[in-house]
Amino acid sequence: MPRIELRTEIKAEKEIVFDLSRSIDLHKISTEHTNETAIAGKTSGLIGPNESVTWRANHFGIYQKLTSKITEFDRPNYFADEMVSGAFAEFKHEHHFADLNGGTLMIDFFDYKSPFGILGKLADRVFLEKYMTDLLMERNRIMKKFAESDKWKQLLTG
Repeated sequence: MPRIELRTEIKAEKEIVFDLSRSIDLHKISTEHTNETAIAGKTSGLIGPNESVTWRANHFGIYQKLTSKITEFDRPNYFADEMVSGAFAEFKHEHHFADLNGGTLMIDFFDYKSPFGILGKLADRVFLEKYMTDLLMERNRIMKKFAESDKWKQLLTG
């Protein structure tokens, strides 16, 4: 099972970074290029413990649906979301947050299993792992941009 690990240093309080990481609205912004839309479950605001969201997105020219659920939650240090249904055979995305030099170190662990057995493993090697890494890196880039400016207030204050 492939594992993607990303470390992102963000000059913002851990609570802000944690909440941006679970913001449905920020996720929509960071995935505009895939036309990702929340269509069921929690469709805006901050997703929390035991809540789920169903996304509809265009990946590789095909519209797909994916439902994930928050399965572990310890604000502001850690949460995990896992796929309930979708294109992967399975996935778990762990989000870890630690204080670092007056800011936050955000660590993502994304473990997934592709469908289709040996063909899925080949797809991982050829393109899927890079594609997923790029999606997560873009999400983190947008999150950093919002957290390090006043833009986070648009999403986290009412």
